[in-house]
Amino acid sequence: MDAESTPDRLFTVAFVPGVTLAKWSKVWAERRPDLPMGFVQTPEGDQTRVLHDGEAEVSFVRLPVDSTDLSVIPLYLEIPVVVLPKEHVLADAESVTVADLAGEHLLQDPDSVPEWRDVAEEIRDGSRRELPSIRTGDDAAELVAAGVGIVIWPQSVARLYGRKDVVARPVADAAESQIALAWLEENTTADVEEFIGVVRGRTARSSRAPQEEPEKAPPKERKPQQKPKAKPFTPRQGRAPKKLGKGRNRGRGR
Repeated sequence: MDAESTPDRLFTVAFVPGVTLAKWSKVWAERRPDLPMGFVQTPEGDQTRVLHDGEAEVSFVRLPVDSTDLSVIPLYLEIPVVVLPKEHVLADAESVTVADLAGEHLLQDPDSVPEWRDVAEEIRDGSRRELPSIRTGDDAAELVAAGVGIVIWPQSVARLYGRKDVVARPVADAAESQIALAWLEENTTADVEEFIGVVRGRTARSSRAPQEEPEKAPPKERKPQQKPKAKPFTPRQGRAPKKLGKGRNRGRGR
């Protein structure tokens, strides 16, 4: 295929920031060289819209999502971390709690981190100020580095938008998030089934579709077994037959 030509069809996979597709795309390329993969990175607000609008066959989503008309397979959990300026007083801590962050300004919708929302001082006293314009994760990380506030992200997202002037520390009592694979129920094609198999680690030979059983050979006819012939009785040599007893014992058994 020359540099200007494009494949007739792509198997398009959508994914939210933080999801790494390398291991699955490599297996797919080996297994399905006839159907190259296309990729669409989506913000969490669009992670299921791309399926309903037909922009992707499958989507790696971050739960929870509206699962109407969708099939969803949960895959793995992600640790929540807080992103802090490098000089922050908690920057050297191994982990923190939401109570440690109660006095911070969260650069996110508080409902996205309900554990923080329930203890936050700025919400309790009504001093929470309006959020600045934040379009991307890079924008948020830059504001954190400038000391404007903090973010609490899944660890993979914090790693994606990492900088030298910020640090990420686990939040021990915040809920983990979960990555899942989603697709339209009515779009459960053979290609989608095969991709599900790749994600789940099934081998190329395994399949969700029932396989035809090989035709069994007819059972072999069993020949009737002949009973062994009885051996003729041969009295032992040198042993006289017993004599019948006398008196009352004679004739017993008649």
